[in-house]
Amino acid sequence: MTEGESNPEEITIPFFPDHIKNEAKVVLVILGLMIIVGIAGLMSPIGLEPPADPMVTPDHVKSDWYFLFLYEMLKYVPKTIGVLIPIIALILIMIWPFLDRKSDTLRARNVRWIIVIVGSIIVIGLTIMGALS
Repeated sequence: MTEGESNPEEITIPFFPDHIKNEAKVVLVILGLMIIVGIAGLMSPIGLEPPADPMVTPDHVKSDWYFLFLYEMLKYVPKTIGVLIPIIALILIMIWPFLDRKSDTLRARNVRWIIVIVGSIIVIGLTIMGALS
């Protein structure tokens, strides 16, 4: 048989009354379950603690190892400055190649090495302090 031809003996189910009725039943069951869950939530609400404060982290929370230095830095500097320091550092790292157009002298290279070494020591030290606390 070709695709265009149809067998008149095939039994087909009409879409409109049958399929729509089945889908309506599914929708009503899901709606009923949503109402039951909503009523159960109204009868026994959860969340008896105070609302969350994003600027105060509980003591028992410890972040992943790659964020430990950021959380540890927040212990030693004010919170707004502690949030701005990483953002400013990332922006400075991104725009540094466009700002540094001078010739590469030995002194400039040494200054950059000192900045990288001191920054790495600070990040590693804060990470270790955060892991041990």
